Amino acid sequence: MSIPYVARDEKGIATLYVNDKPFFCHAGEIHNSSASDLNYMKENVWPNLRSLNMNSVIAPVYWEVIEEAEGIYDFSSVDGLILQAREEGLKLIFLWFGLWKNAESMYIPGWMKQDPEKYFRAEKVNGERTTTVSPLCKEAVAKDRQAFTALMSHIRDFDEKEQTVIVIQVENEIGLLKTDRDYCETANKAFAESIPEKLADAVGKSGTWTEVFGDDAGESFMAWYFASAVEEIAAAGRKEYALPCYANAWLYQYPWYPGSYPSGGPVEKVQHIWRAAAPSLFAFGPDIYVPYCADVMDSYASDENPLFIPEIRKDAVTASYALYAFMAKNAICYSPFRIEELALDPALVDRPPMEVMIALNIDPSAFDITDSKDFLACTNKFLDDLEPLYLKYRGTEHLKAFVRHGENDNGTFLRFKDYDLTVSYAPRQTAKPLGAGAVIELDENTFLVTAMSCSMQFHVKPGSTAQVDILRLEEGAFENGTWKRDRILNGDEKMSLSFGPMPKMLMVKLYQF
Repeated sequence: MSIPYVARDEKGIATLYVNDKPFFCHAGEIHNSSASDLNYMKENVWPNLRSLNMNSVIAPVYWEVIEEAEGIYDFSSVDGLILQAREEGLKLIFLWFGLWKNAESMYIPGWMKQDPEKYFRAEKVNGERTTTVSPLCKEAVAKDRQAFTALMSHIRDFDEKEQTVIVIQVENEIGLLKTDRDYCETANKAFAESIPEKLADAVGKSGTWTEVFGDDAGESFMAWYFASAVEEIAAAGRKEYALPCYANAWLYQYPWYPGSYPSGGPVEKVQHIWRAAAPSLFAFGPDIYVPYCADVMDSYASDENPLFIPEIRKDAVTASYALYAFMAKNAICYSPFRIEELALDPALVDRPPMEVMIALNIDPSAFDITDSKDFLACTNKFLDDLEPLYLKYRGTEHLKAFVRHGENDNGTFLRFKDYDLTVSYAPRQTAKPLGAGAVIELDENTFLVTAMSCSMQFHVKPGSTAQVDILRLEEGAFENGTWKRDRILNGDEKMSLSFGPMPKMLMVKLYQF
């Protein structure tokens, strides 16, 4: 049996395979510090996840924990997480908190933090040192590579048979804040040189960084060196155990200049540089806390970049975006952040200070968990139940999905073989999902609809003199690939195909007269 891998299916869609079967990560990422204590995980995390209908968890592995003493590795925390996940029947996606986390070097071991001359930091133009180890520091990258390689070797020996760990994120939200590039002496020397030949081949131009990239030279320079460092680390680790690896991105966003977001991270505009430098990564995943989540998903999902969302807002609208991510964008993973908090009383959940959210351009409502748990749990269950149909119809004209994209988006219009469909979104409400849904055309007159916060109306094709009506309307769910109906709604209910905030599944059979 193969270890987990990403490959294209018969329709050409990039897919994660676990135990040689397609696996879609209905996941959640736990808080940054939760995995540092196994007792805390046992008492405060795993119980809170059991009612969310998840199949996987994203959890950190901390370099400072596994190599507290230089050259001596302790993997007891890793083994404990794996064993706990097995008990819960969940898969794990590990975050390697190595050299870089949130544009800083937060989780490097203490012995590295205390030797800033050997493991030198990136510097601003005025010579001020940052808290981020420079990706041009070969000694630091080599140490990260050694630790990550040891980790991957250990996971192979401990878990290859069970395949609890299925994907690895290498580092976290890489880049530099408050400067467009590293201005240390080593970086300045490299910046004055011509761009590497491999990159010149990729972009079709040669010359110095400024000659090739102009105003974007600093960010492009950092993208190349961060990506090259990640490639050195990931490639070495995958030689020991070739699990799929990806990197995540703090979004390119207002106020738009490099350093206001982490300069050099794998945001869209430099992904071609990352792709040239780091071929060991299968995807660049967005961390999404902005109000325009659907736009970000649209832009990050492509043939070159399968959609993998390791972090996203956890308020009620996350249920809508989860449905859209998988059914419309063929996502491999969808994972709200600090997922364990959904089971708590909203009044007890800490939110980042307002000044922090403003500084990081985070929508404050992203952390409002009111009723989010129930909406997301229902959506996860429906996604799991629909998997056989999803695999059959994805990539075809018979499956169409939608979500409200913004305040001025009032609905959508879908075309099928013999019918068209108008979807109208309900007005946005606090602590409720957005209008979203998926429609599967099972035959020329039969549609399976899963939706929330919207209403629908079928139409005959333009030019037809016929009318359309509902022959039979059933509510229900799929179980093991078979439709199990509940009520037949052929009375007043069929006068309007309406969906409230809680996701609902309907089987609609039409006829023309």
